[in-house]
Amino acid sequence: MNNKVLIVEDQYIEAKNLKVILQKAGYQVSGIARSANEALKIIEEDYPDLVLLDIYLQGKLTGIDLAKVLRDKNIAFIYLSANSNRQTLDAAKATKPYGFLVKPFREKDVLVMLDIAWYLHRQNQESIIDLKLSTASISRDDFKEIIGTSQGMSEVLNNVKIAGPSNISVLILGESGTGKELIAQCIHRISSRRRESLIIVNCAALPANLIESELFGHEKGAFTGAVDKRIGKFEQANGGTVFLDEIGELPIDLQVKLLRVLQEKEVEPIGGQKKKIDVRIIAATNRNLEDEIATGRFRMDLYYRLNVFPIVLPPLRERKEDILPLARHFVNVYASKENKVITGFTDYVVQTMLNYSWPGNVRELENLMARSVLLASGDMISSLHLPEVKPQGTIAGYNLRVKTITENERDHILSVLETCNWKIFGRGGAAELLELNANTLISRMKKLGIEKKISSKNTID
Repeated sequence: MNNKVLIVEDQYIEAKNLKVILQKAGYQVSGIARSANEALKIIEEDYPDLVLLDIYLQGKLTGIDLAKVLRDKNIAFIYLSANSNRQTLDAAKATKPYGFLVKPFREKDVLVMLDIAWYLHRQNQESIIDLKLSTASISRDDFKEIIGTSQGMSEVLNNVKIAGPSNISVLILGESGTGKELIAQCIHRISSRRRESLIIVNCAALPANLIESELFGHEKGAFTGAVDKRIGKFEQANGGTVFLDEIGELPIDLQVKLLRVLQEKEVEPIGGQKKKIDVRIIAATNRNLEDEIATGRFRMDLYYRLNVFPIVLPPLRERKEDILPLARHFVNVYASKENKVITGFTDYVVQTMLNYSWPGNVRELENLMARSVLLASGDMISSLHLPEVKPQGTIAGYNLRVKTITENERDHILSVLETCNWKIFGRGGAAELLELNANTLISRMKKLGIEKKISSKNTID
């Protein structure tokens, strides 16, 4: 192994320990620097392939300052960090490192993170060349189903055009209802794998005891109840794309097995033999995976394996200029289904939509338009049945009481139930809007004291 690593760390013992770990693993160490200025001198004399970079250093410049220089020089880097405050970590993340190593270091963690960094850096270098060549033939017409011309959506579509033609892993981030699955479909459609299958897996909907079988398959008789052979989702997608929706819901033990699939490019059905596969991974989540990593619910190595090319979908409240075009689109779709002619909205309805925060995002808007079309008696939509926005205080000068998490959860579920006319199950129901299993939602309603009776009329789609 000829990869050269520069250690930028002002704590002598930690720096020496890192050097021993690296040299033992076959890396060349181009030096140890205690300050950003010292590091820059070493870089000029012995250009490294990667830098292990502490955030707090001797001198006026921090590791974050040095990271900006490394980014300009196209040198990969990983931060070495003790527990830092949120503001410092956000500033560090903005420099787009290939990972974080938290002190004290374990040899295994150091080597795994280095492997991930080399992988990400290589992928980025290959994709920069390939993607510039492959995006020229892609136009806005390739995304006709994506409604919106706001700056936020324009940036999303530009990233889709860049990532789509490659085999790079994509992680789609955004709140519930922002259209993550639609973006995944667009990425697959403009990729070189578009003639092969796009297999969609909702990780939150898979029964815990069947996830491994669903993803990787099983042989007949592999376990009690395995009366037939099952081909797993990854094998079904061979040559194509697997979209892992709600990846943050995947149990930690399955995360280990998924990481092995990504690294080895092979699956092992339960009770069967290993099989080589060729799939592209697109994942999505509405969770903050960095917070999940901090609490031990998501593996850091899997996160960095998936997060090669992140695409962040803005919530609807941050792209208000897209609200009316989306509303008109949904009205046309549902008016056609109901054989109605609806020409638009009253001024009151327009202002109501623009002033609403849309906690359910585009999905909530679509459901509301479907209902509004159904209830419309003329050729204009003149009223909206939105959840009531309750004032947060009544008397100026008095401290406002902050709601508890439980109270906020109860209010949010109530508002969604009212929007859905207390429909729980099926398309357009509260469970779909909240992205919860319907039985889970009913359980939460009982626990939170939401007492309206759920009858068969409002639990059947």
